[in-house]
Amino acid sequence: MTTLARATDTLTRDALTVLQPGFAGTTAPDWLLRRLGEGLASVALFGRNVTSPEQVAALTAQLRAEREDVLVAIDEEGGDVTRLEVRTGSSFPGNHALGAVDDVGLTRAVAAELGRRLAAAGVDFNWAPSADVNSNPDNPVIGVRSFGADTDLVARHTAAYVTGMQSAGVATCTKHFPGHGDTGVDSHHAVPHIDVDADVLAERDLVPFRAAIAAGTRAVMSAHILVPALDPDRPATLSRRILTDLLRGELGYDGLIVTDGIEMQAIAGTYGIERGTVLAVAAGADAICVGGGLHDEGTVRRLSDALVEAVRAGELPEERLADAAERVRALARWTAANRPADGAPDTADGDVGLRAARRALRVTAAEDVAPLTEPPYVAALTPVANIAVGNETPWGVAAELGRLLPGTETDSFHGADAGSEALAAAGSRRIVAVVRDEHRHPWMAAALDVLLAARPDTIVVEMGVPRARPRGGLHVATHGAARVCGRAAAEAIAGV
Repeated sequence: MTTLARATDTLTRDALTVLQPGFAGTTAPDWLLRRLGEGLASVALFGRNVTSPEQVAALTAQLRAEREDVLVAIDEEGGDVTRLEVRTGSSFPGNHALGAVDDVGLTRAVAAELGRRLAAAGVDFNWAPSADVNSNPDNPVIGVRSFGADTDLVARHTAAYVTGMQSAGVATCTKHFPGHGDTGVDSHHAVPHIDVDADVLAERDLVPFRAAIAAGTRAVMSAHILVPALDPDRPATLSRRILTDLLRGELGYDGLIVTDGIEMQAIAGTYGIERGTVLAVAAGADAICVGGGLHDEGTVRRLSDALVEAVRAGELPEERLADAAERVRALARWTAANRPADGAPDTADGDVGLRAARRALRVTAAEDVAPLTEPPYVAALTPVANIAVGNETPWGVAAELGRLLPGTETDSFHGADAGSEALAAAGSRRIVAVVRDEHRHPWMAAALDVLLAARPDTIVVEMGVPRARPRGGLHVATHGAARVCGRAAAEAIAGV
């Protein structure tokens, strides 16, 4: 293991310690290994870094050969947001499906098995779960990433997820504080506003975070949202009132505070990443997530230099930076102490994701619906994916239906003519229309109108939040678009 470089002073090491950067490639670049030797304490993995669990295990071993106590972080929510299975789709349903089942024991078991797989790959810090109460049905970025719209349900499942994941030795990072559920704007693109009073926030949005803290979550992630009732001037990530006074003071939280991606436009487009990083640490954040978009050595240098210069200019107390760095090291000590000796717990439950996905299905059938016995035509009415989910991960039911009914054909449709185009492509074959958040996309609802008017026996599979009324010869709500949800839906459609 490389020792810290002698030329790296304490201030610079602390500045590097609070960064959680990403990188390009499936092996660690030289610059990253060098920075680990200089004080960098965390590395973030994204979909671009993953080809298989075995490859990730080799990568994390490479990182730990350079620095044994490095924190290896990942954004692995399961469900729609998966990095470990970015090429295939997740083996686990996401939060909304688990909330639909509402069995906290099942949620705990799913999180434990997901944690076991992360630990086996050498990942010890997961930027999950989302504890947001999805109170705005038009939310463009949370949706099925939330356990639901009921505060108490979200709270109990958040706590169960934290308990399950951390039982595998993987630290959780409950997000997005103080709650991203009541937004109509994606903070990847702009600053969302939540214009409700403090009492509503306390009784709705903060409750799941209190539950996560009580369950022992090792980290909390801040949201890039403006909440005027808490701070009229700065988004939560940059707000001392929210991070220090509320989260640390009122809620009594003493673990690590991590920012959401600092290069997201809600921060980068208003403050810039350097200024945003300094303001976040000054406000009470202990670690800066960066690398979803910017993942080069220059970004690490810019942010560490900005922190050092802010301390030297008197804009950031040196004690605050030192405290932040120590909290990162404390989490690294916790993960090292809780890491299973062989990289993974002894027990495994490989089928728990499929069992959960099957239980999450909600099937509504017309009285005269005929079972699907011949290979159908699957028309995927495909919306633009939000950045958190990405467009790398496959979704839908066509692949699984093709396995059960060989000869199944499929294509993707979008826009005003989607319905007529799908009808023409299907010919005489039975149609399976796959949608994602029909209620948020008027073009999608119109396409279903066209399909159902011409072909009332069309099967509809809703893989987003099922807010629109069920319709079609058969309507299957999966509460998420993970691969395992597609398999459960295909089984229901084919009657197996």
